[in-house]
Amino acid sequence: MTPLQATAAPAGLPSDFEWKIEGAANEDGRGPCIWDTFTHLEPSRTNGANGDVACDHYHRYEEDLDLLAKYGAKAYRFSLPWSRIIPLGGRDNPVNEAGIAFYNKLIDGLIARGIAPWLTLYH
Repeated sequence: MTPLQATAAPAGLPSDFEWKIEGAANEDGRGPCIWDTFTHLEPSRTNGANGDVACDHYHRYEEDLDLLAKYGAKAYRFSLPWSRIIPLGGRDNPVNEAGIAFYNKLIDGLIARGIAPWLTLYH
């Protein structure tokens, strides 16, 4: 048995159930993306809510990863938004080192817990 197959799903879920959790914050040099613009339109199409904080995964990722491990997640699918990696959006614009550092810590934390990172470019 590999670490990715280590634990069973909680009662009531199929044994092959895969978990998916995403989140982010608008910090550390992240630039705006189309979702930011959409969720701040007036009148609001989101009942006044937006994704500025979301589930605060950016600050709570260690706790989130611990929960994933506790509940037997074998994989974690997350987005890699260009707005955090290249905030100005252009081919020749600088890379945001804080954004790269966050995703490095996230991936390292997943691997350390035996959870496979499933990376998705902004979708």
